Amino acid sequence: MFRSWQDLVGQRHGHIPRRFAIGAGNVAGLIVLTAGTLTAQQAPARQASGHLNPAVAKLAAGQPMVGTSTSDLSLANAHALARSNFDYVYVDMEHGPFNFESLAWFVAGMVDKEAAVKKGSPAPNVAVFARFPPYGRENAQWIVKQALDLGLMGVIFNGIDNKEQAELMVRNMRYPQQKTSKYQQPPGLRGYAPGNAVFAWGVSGADYVRRADVWPLNPEGDLLAIPMIETAEGLKNANEIASVPGVGAIFLGAGADLSQWLGVPMNSPEVESARQTILEACKAHDVACGITETTKAGIDKRLQEGGG
Repeated sequence: MFRSWQDLVGQRHGHIPRRFAIGAGNVAGLIVLTAGTLTAQQAPARQASGHLNPAVAKLAAGQPMVGTSTSDLSLANAHALARSNFDYVYVDMEHGPFNFESLAWFVAGMVDKEAAVKKGSPAPNVAVFARFPPYGRENAQWIVKQALDLGLMGVIFNGIDNKEQAELMVRNMRYPQQKTSKYQQPPGLRGYAPGNAVFAWGVSGADYVRRADVWPLNPEGDLLAIPMIETAEGLKNANEIASVPGVGAIFLGAGADLSQWLGVPMNSPEVESARQTILEACKAHDVACGITETTKAGIDKRLQEGGG
């Protein structure tokens, strides 16, 4: 089945709002466009799903999804985003303040009881992801544990360079599996203490454990593990990274870091060639692929490349 991953980014407080749209397909771009240019056809369709994570629900159905990025962790912003027409928001703590207490308040502020009552389901309209400072080579396992225990539904991992780092990324997001589990590999490393996550997800502890696994490795999973390929080494190993079971999508971002590692400007042919290399790796392994674009023409191009 073709899958896609889409993102919408909106920066506040003086920055120009930017939006991402992702189309259905084996691979789709993480695409940026100016605020207000999304068409009705690009807007996400709200459909009932067995998944609590609305982003996973879209990917599992081969549908487009949209989201927003923020560094504003105020309750007012959380409340506004919780009732937005997005599928997810990702908190940028790589280039923004690294503050778990604020993130905990933000996750709590995204819980919308009125929406849950209307739907008859604890599934949020908008999932919360985050991106953190460490690169894959730093093996900062404790950050993933802390983040998931707060109630995140996805983690974006900076600078994943090889298959081993991608496997560790997935293992850090998984609990050790029950003997009856059909999805034993790769073995999980996450310690068990999901009190805040259980509250945020609105499920029992047992139901959380069942759902808190990585999709698509576990088809019932509601967690997304999203590596970023940002270095020359990662580019060389793109095919192996995409092959790791549990990788939910690969995010290229705008390519600024990759261009630095390649030693060329962002608009150079070498950077575009690198993007196409990663795209082909994603297609080969049926993994969604994200790329940042800034124009409507760029979005249409990436969607066509990805099959959306």
